[in-house]
Formats: sequence, C-alpha cells, structure tokens
Amino acid sequence: MKIDIVVAPRLYQPVMAGLERQFAIHPLWEAREPLAFLSSVADRVRGFASFTGYPVPAKLIEALPKLEIIATMSVGTDHIDLAAAKARGIAVTNAPDVLTDCVADLGMGLTINLARNLVAADRFVRAGDWTKGLFPLATKLGGATMGIVGLGRIGKAVAKRAEAFGMRIVYYGRRRVPDVAYPFYDDLVAMARDSDYLMLTCPGGEATRNLIDANVIAALGPEGMLVNIARGSVVDQPALVAALQSRQLGGAALDVYADEPRVPEALMRLENVVLAPHIASATHATRRAMGALMIDNLAAHFAGKKLLTPVI
Repeated sequence: MKIDIVVAPRLYQPVMAGLERQFAIHPLWEAREPLAFLSSVADRVRGFASFTGYPVPAKLIEALPKLEIIATMSVGTDHIDLAAAKARGIAVTNAPDVLTDCVADLGMGLTINLARNLVAADRFVRAGDWTKGLFPLATKLGGATMGIVGLGRIGKAVAKRAEAFGMRIVYYGRRRVPDVAYPFYDDLVAMARDSDYLMLTCPGGEATRNLIDANVIAALGPEGMLVNIARGSVVDQPALVAALQSRQLGGAALDVYADEPRVPEALMRLENVVLAPHIASATHATRRAMGALMIDNLAAHFAGKKLLTPVI
C-alpha cells in the first residue's frame, strides 16, 4: 500500500509522475480551503513534497499530526517553518548541488545582459531603431570587480564563471571560507563600495532579510550593478526601486522579488533593469535532478534509511 503524501505546489510533470509511482498523492494546490483539505487526509498523511512558491507555515504542519518529513526540491528552505518542524521532530530535506550550475549560469547570464544592455539592444533592433543610429556603448566585464554575497556552492560556481570573463572576485559572508584565495570582507558596505557588480547568492530567510539595504545600495553607487539570484527577501525592494529611479544605482538584474510573482510596476518601467521570472534552476535536466533527489529523500525516510540531504 502506497504511503500518503501532500504535494504543493504543482511540480514539474516528470517529478509528479515519479511521485505518483511511489506514493499516494494529495494535491494541496487544488484546495480552495487548504486547512479543511488537510483535515480530510490528516489521519494518513506522513510526508509533504514541497517547492518554493508555496509556504509551509506552522498552521499547515500542525494540521498534519502524522507528518514525518517535509522534502523540498529546492535548495532554499525559507518557505518552510523550520522551527515548527523541528519542534515536532519532523525531518526536512532539500536539494542542494544539483542546481548549482544552472543557477550560476543564469547569474552570469544576467550579469552579461546587464553589462552589455542585451535586452535593450534586442528591443532596439526589433523597433527598427538601428536604421536611425547606433546603439549606445555598454560596459566591459573584464577588469571589473564582482563582490559576491555568500560564497557557498552557487557563489563559488559564479566566481569561477566570472573569472573566465576576466573579472576580479571578492566576497562577503558571516565568516571567511577556508582554502579560498579571493579577498574577504567582513564589512558589506565596504565591499559594495569596492565592487562594480554585487552578486547575491546567499540564503533567504530572516537572517538575511533586507541585508542589501539603502546603505549597501548607496555604497555600490551610480556606476554599480546589482544581480540577485538569491531571494527577494535579501534586498530592501523599495530602497532598490528608489535608487534605480534616481540613478543612484546604475542597474539591477533580478530573478527574485519580495512578493513573487508580483513584481512592482515601478521596476517594470525602468530601463536600467533586467527582469527574469525566478528561472535560475528552470531547465529540464536540473528540475529532473532536483525532483529525483527529493523523491530519493522521501523514499529513504520511509525505508528507514539515512537521509541524503537533511536540513533538520
């Protein structure tokens, strides 16, 4: 007999098919009243398959008294109330490593787009403006300094790519990373002041909420560029919009936002911004790998085996 699990949100179809082969699925995203839906299956649900974009707060966790594990196919766990899970002794797993390359690729792609104004250049050609004059000159990446906020797996992968473009790498974090030669800053404002590009690859959550505030943005300055492939919560979004509007910040390339999928109209009106719809890991190969790791964690738990990627 298949073990019952709740799934939310609707996941990539091959991942859903993999879950359905092994488990009895209860699709929470279809429920108009999530808590009422959970109460109808609470006596048998033992697992929760999760992903970013659908919060798993304490009230959902409390509604499932037999819940044993929450497995997310994201590396980030800021959408899950970890304290509530830990208090109940519920295991939480994530999906690190398998998405590192794709996220780093997008980070570098956004950086290139920002430096060379590729989105604006595309519009320029499509509008027929090339027949009226030349496209404005852009910025060279080689020789520029990229300050990376959070030199973990993804931060290191971005650094490797940026170095290939001739960029100088520096980084900020809670502590110095062992065996890393890049210059380390323990003062984020100072690093922003010394950087041409500020790349955000740190975790989300309360510990980093509004880490990039008005002071950091001001230090980056009117020639500086901000690239965010971390979480929208890491940036003080109103301060960012104000700095971009006043040109106190040179530009921004964003894959994440404070209230996804709602993006401020003010950001969409700005020409010095490149916007992406949270697609850093959104390739077929990577989503399959993320989903497979999530399923493997669920299977390991219910088989009484060691979890592959435990968070708690």
